Amino acid sequence: MLMKSATQSLTEQLAERYAERIRQRLLAPGARLPSVRECARLHGVSPSTVVAAYDLLLAQGLVQARKQRGFFVREAVSPRTEARSPSAAPQNMGPINATALIRGMFHRVSDKPQPGMGAFPPDWLESEFMPAAVRRVVATRALNDASLHYGEPMGDHGLRRVLAQKLASINVNAGAEQIITTVGATHALDIVSRTLLRPGDPVLVEEPGWSVEFARLTALGMRVLPVPRGPEGPDLGVMERLAEAHRPKLFVSVSVLHNPTGYSLSPGSAHRLLQLAQRFGFHIVEDDTYGHIAPEHATRLCALDGLQRTIYVSGFAKILAPNWRIGFMAAPPGLVEPLLDTKLLSTLTTPALLEKALAHCIEQGQLRRHAERIRARLDGARARSVKLAMAAGCRFVAEPMGLFGWLDTGVDTDALAQRLIDDGYLIAPGGLFHAVRQPSTLMRINFATAQDAAFWRVFSRRVAEA
Repeated sequence: MLMKSATQSLTEQLAERYAERIRQRLLAPGARLPSVRECARLHGVSPSTVVAAYDLLLAQGLVQARKQRGFFVREAVSPRTEARSPSAAPQNMGPINATALIRGMFHRVSDKPQPGMGAFPPDWLESEFMPAAVRRVVATRALNDASLHYGEPMGDHGLRRVLAQKLASINVNAGAEQIITTVGATHALDIVSRTLLRPGDPVLVEEPGWSVEFARLTALGMRVLPVPRGPEGPDLGVMERLAEAHRPKLFVSVSVLHNPTGYSLSPGSAHRLLQLAQRFGFHIVEDDTYGHIAPEHATRLCALDGLQRTIYVSGFAKILAPNWRIGFMAAPPGLVEPLLDTKLLSTLTTPALLEKALAHCIEQGQLRRHAERIRARLDGARARSVKLAMAAGCRFVAEPMGLFGWLDTGVDTDALAQRLIDDGYLIAPGGLFHAVRQPSTLMRINFATAQDAAFWRVFSRRVAEA
């Protein structure tokens, strides 16, 4: 709710609120602003105040008016409008897209827990062993060697060695010479795409799936071919038909604790999927980002395939240190050199000091114990979040597992997101997890950040208004 002040009129406050959303790219180009009447109701002001605020946005070149259709964000914002007010908090009223959700990670809409976020809260990740590991590395005489020279192109050998041992514990057999470190798991996925694909190539993806991956592949010019994802795995009938028609080169999969559903691949589906990959000649990149919190003996394609047609990707941002940006891939021997060439062209090498610190954390068992604590805490948060969500009238369409819940709200979650953002909450609407945006009543919640009863009270009120 806007409040009168001595320094800004209601008109100026409302205009600045929308201007900031546009400058932060949280309100997408082409997005329609709320109607005058709807905006007046949402913000508790008169229609004349809304008209005056929209006129200010027009004068700033941020929006354009379309006759009998309303006001829309301009496709290109002029350079003079890029300066932002440091005191204004970024908000959002348009459809939340992949980059908007990422921006929400860096420019929080409020200090409240955010159910739409894709990571653990920072206080869950705090530890004493990580700073100690860094101090250990920088206190050695090898500090100059690690700092004043480029690191090993494939990544720190000590880290690759302990990663090979860690992979062996989940039956993925890869020597250190098959492992390449990266700047996070997303960087690993990007290296694979840039190595194996060219613009226009067809790529199979799971739907619903990770919105950032859809956006990334689209930005690279790939043809994204969605395959429905169910409890057992991808719909193999649909995959076979798409493979016959388009001859894809790659399939991107989250086999374990799939985002957003929480599903994990069954052994039977995994075997049939690998048969399709062999038959049609495509590679599979298996993103095991959530493997640190996965059940024991979860089925992984790379374990069954022995890294022949599969490439294993994972990282440590979710479970350990988001800002360390350490990821890695394990690849078939014949792909190691091409993948390494792509890495060298993008980042040359990766930060050796942090890689050495991470190697120490893994080797001493600290990462394993930390992950066990996170899993135990998540189990409790999941139980509380499920209870609150169901009390608010939601229905889980997938069994609650892992970090994320996939639930049906009964209302259009794009519209719901527009209302909740003004209450300081960023949610992840279901349409975001489709390759082609479509209306949805589904929503992904983060169990770690959705156990806040205050959010669900606001949620229930906004659903009732829909």
